[in-house]
Amino acid sequence: MRARLPLDGLTVIAIEQAVAAPFCTSRLADAGARVVKVERPEGDFARGYDDVVAGGQSSYFVWLNRGKESVILDLATPAGKAELARLIDGADVLVQNLKPGALARLGFAPEKLRQSHPRLILCSISGYGEDGPMADRKAYDLLIQAESGLSSVTGGPEAAARVGISIVDIATGATAHAAILEALIARGITGEGADIRVSMFDVMADWLTVPLLHQEGGRPPQRIGLAHPSIAPYGVFTTRDGKQMLLSIQSDREWRKFAEIFLGDAGYGADPRFSTNVARVRHRADTDALVADAFAFMREGRRVTG
Repeated sequence: MRARLPLDGLTVIAIEQAVAAPFCTSRLADAGARVVKVERPEGDFARGYDDVVAGGQSSYFVWLNRGKESVILDLATPAGKAELARLIDGADVLVQNLKPGALARLGFAPEKLRQSHPRLILCSISGYGEDGPMADRKAYDLLIQAESGLSSVTGGPEAAARVGISIVDIATGATAHAAILEALIARGITGEGADIRVSMFDVMADWLTVPLLHQEGGRPPQRIGLAHPSIAPYGVFTTRDGKQMLLSIQSDREWRKFAEIFLGDAGYGADPRFSTNVARVRHRADTDALVADAFAFMREGRRVTG
């Protein structure tokens, strides 16, 4: 008999497809919730993203839908709508990422559901929000990586790049997951459900606050590969025998220790060009040259002396 999980006894109805909403509900399922995934007659299109898993299944679909039940409903028919209504009657949480307004057009407007099911927690995930000039646009991970500015600070000097995973979808799903857990806590106190709206663009806009503040502060962030725009030394350095070493100095205390032990000169820990991270970033070329020179004397992970 398995140990009791935090969300045992809760039922989640998920009218979902692709990545963001399934990421959210997969975490609820991992925590013990019963998640009923509502799929259209042709199925979640993520089933066809690839065929690399045993039996020709999609890696995305297997990853994001483990532990869920699946039911096929044609929500354009009276029978499909009636079955969805029955499922919602027994639900604690409803998660959906249909186009904005689609749920209302089916007869399940969040406002109406909140009146008829006051304990229900609804979470609607969209690309660009529920209203405004971009609300009706389709949203894809790559588009929002570009439109939010994420691609502009990703990659090397020669070209912008896409983050190598579906970072916008995952970030949005994680944000929705956290919001649902907060709403469950609040419901335990007040008995009231919630109407949660999460947009992919808004999530990434929040995540990009630091680059935006740098831009507004007159220091527009540059694409610098594995280096970090706000931390130095940080990145890849090459040893004498050609091995690449990844280094990240996160604090001034670490820098002083690094200077004393690795650079062999504690004076660099107090040198005004290097003593603080702000100074090291300001003198990044000198900082990196100093560290690169030290790494150039390394062989097989050890300093070579003499």
